[in-house]
Amino acid sequence: MRLEYTKHCDVLVAGSGVAGIMAALAAARAGRSVILASSGPVFSGSSFYPGTWGLGLIGPENEADQEDLVQSILEVGCGMADETMVRAFVAGIGPAIESVKAMGVQLKAAADQNQKDFIPCFDRKHRSWNGLLFDSMRQVFSRKMEESGVEQLPGCELLQLIKTGERVSGAVICQKGELTAVQCGALVLATGGYGGLFRDRLTTDDVAGTGQWLALEAGAELVNLEFMQMMPGYLSPCRKTIFNEKTFRYTRLTGPDGRDILENEPDRQALLECRSTHGPFTSRLVSKRVDLAMVKAAQAAPEQGVTVTYGPEIRQNTPEFVRTYFDWLWEKKHLTMDDPVQIAPFAHAANGGVRIDAGGFTGVPGLFACGEVTGGMHGADRIGGLSTANGLVFGRKAGESAAAFAAAQPVPEAAGPVEFEARIIPDQAERRRRMQDVMSECGMVVRSGEALARGIECLDQLTEGCEFTGGSDAAQIAASRRLWAQLHLARAILSAQQMRTESRGSHYRADYPDRDPALEKRILVRMQNGAAQAAFEQNLAEKRSEVQ
Repeated sequence: MRLEYTKHCDVLVAGSGVAGIMAALAAARAGRSVILASSGPVFSGSSFYPGTWGLGLIGPENEADQEDLVQSILEVGCGMADETMVRAFVAGIGPAIESVKAMGVQLKAAADQNQKDFIPCFDRKHRSWNGLLFDSMRQVFSRKMEESGVEQLPGCELLQLIKTGERVSGAVICQKGELTAVQCGALVLATGGYGGLFRDRLTTDDVAGTGQWLALEAGAELVNLEFMQMMPGYLSPCRKTIFNEKTFRYTRLTGPDGRDILENEPDRQALLECRSTHGPFTSRLVSKRVDLAMVKAAQAAPEQGVTVTYGPEIRQNTPEFVRTYFDWLWEKKHLTMDDPVQIAPFAHAANGGVRIDAGGFTGVPGLFACGEVTGGMHGADRIGGLSTANGLVFGRKAGESAAAFAAAQPVPEAAGPVEFEARIIPDQAERRRRMQDVMSECGMVVRSGEALARGIECLDQLTEGCEFTGGSDAAQIAASRRLWAQLHLARAILSAQQMRTESRGSHYRADYPDRDPALEKRILVRMQNGAAQAAFEQNLAEKRSEVQ
């Protein structure tokens, strides 16, 4: 199939969460023409997930606090975060917050930030805490994009990156049932994480993981794919609502047999107190026993999970953070703390993704990335409130870098139409369902070598069994491209989980429950001979030995 270029711009940004919007605005401020494309509506992705009560945003309290936050990120990251990236990240948070304030975005401050519930998830002390208000962001960012001349293409899915020589110079897209091509001087991927690979997920459907695969195909590297945050969420009522971990210390958790899932734990309350300090699962802390008990109960009755009821203590002196959550829960979901809910672990957010430098550059000329699609600034665990900060900081950096690249190296005129192989997988819906089942059964909280090997074998069968047919239905072609990307990315994730024969942060292997100092090195995924290959990065000692 030959596709004509129908649009041209200096910078094409894919994804319209916080990171993508910041990138688009930064590139426009630099004087570049910008197109913002998103597979969902504008203001979508994890940044605007409707199943949570708001976006927490943390940063250093002052300049003196920057080094402490750097060290906390590195400690929580269990040796998997890139220190250069972490330092650039922390240094950029303050300016990024001031930037959105200057635009007019309203930030919600805590009435009493000294309450212990405002200590960020996994962190060791209070930081500067703010809440980004959804309505204010939508209003202000919409006005700023209109004033800056950013062209918005909602419902537009990237299917293939176009390269001129070694340089990314455009993309094949599907919009409104039509396939076409966009030419650009630089492209910014801000397509979000890979929650869409899992059946049980706390993400919107547009968080599909295709951006990671497109970057990999173009020559970029992926890093830290095995570190995926798993969070408790509601099975019922209001399925896929995020459970507020701060309430764990007030709960009684019962399994399908009506018995307390922690009844055999002598330090039950201490475990719940510890579990109240963090949202995602971690293998680092004793509170992992709470999550492992939840997993066991959920496996016994997948649709019932664990029933949560609250004790009287929560009503006697409700902390501000908890009260805000229940106010939101009543307003949006019509639930109170008196209503029992059923919860289970869900896939939530990726700590790894496309490897970038401090300016958002992927290493592929013309290709930049930001937000949850990327990795390196986080490690095996991630401090709460830094996902939003990541989007603000690296969205701005990637937009500025892409604008500078496009200005310095204008893209050559297109030689002609783009050759695009339009293929359809007839049974794509069933294959996607089976892939999501595999990921939820093998790659969630509890992993094992046996299960991961079985999962990889299933994914290989799903991929090898794809029978492509020709066709002209753009929606079917787009869905087939998405499935192909997801199958390959899913395999790369399970391969990284299989290689890491230890437990570290969010990665837990039941057959290797302890952390192994010898494995304190990141896993990189690269394209080799047309296939994604995972390998351990050389550690510093190995690099020095090789140089000598």
